Amino acid sequence: MIRTLWFYVVLVVSTAIHATGVIVAALLGVKRRPGGVYDWGTNDWSRQLLWAAGTPVRAEGLHRIPDHPVVYASNHSSMFDIWALAATLPGSVRMVAKQELARVPLIGRAMVTAGHLTIDRAHPARALEAYKRAAEVIQGGTSALLFPEGTRSRTGELLPFKNAPFGLAIAAQVPVVPVYVGNTFEIMPKGRFFLRPRPIRIVIGDAISTAGMTVERRQELRDRVHAAILAMKARVDAEGVAR
Repeated sequence: MIRTLWFYVVLVVSTAIHATGVIVAALLGVKRRPGGVYDWGTNDWSRQLLWAAGTPVRAEGLHRIPDHPVVYASNHSSMFDIWALAATLPGSVRMVAKQELARVPLIGRAMVTAGHLTIDRAHPARALEAYKRAAEVIQGGTSALLFPEGTRSRTGELLPFKNAPFGLAIAAQVPVVPVYVGNTFEIMPKGRFFLRPRPIRIVIGDAISTAGMTVERRQELRDRVHAAILAMKARVDAEGVAR
């Protein structure tokens, strides 16, 4: 109970500080650069929340990430997935998220200001335009983080993937890096507000090339990434049982 209360105190204070910092920087005309204030607004904020929650992160396979922009595709069962990945993935990474997050007071504006992209899933034409903007961002030197399930899993099991995120990777002609984030469902699943702190485990898979692919093959790419994440989840689950 005390840990949960402390986490929410840090969440409010840290969000206010980082969101305000990003918005003020934009108003002052601060330019985007790797490791600059717009990266800080997401990465440092995420590290503070993980620290407050008592949820250290252990990442495996970071050496598999290419040294150029990629599309990260991850499972999604908790808000802690976002914070763990933002605190861990190298370089400048921007999230592609649902439109509703942009409407959250202060944090929504800061998110958009920092360069994170939102998708209006209720209007396919607007969603397509957002994915086109995301492809341009990636081609400009920034990686994208996607959750192809489209929502948080309510059971912790991997849901079917949407096609559109993989069309984005093909349009940008960058590899897709499959990622599995473990233990976050146990920490705080969707709809629950009390913490059960435990270490978070991130497993990075081998990058899957999109070179020469056309958008018609996005379903094939989707299935390959889904299978890769499912295999990583099975390995992590088996190792947990073995212990």
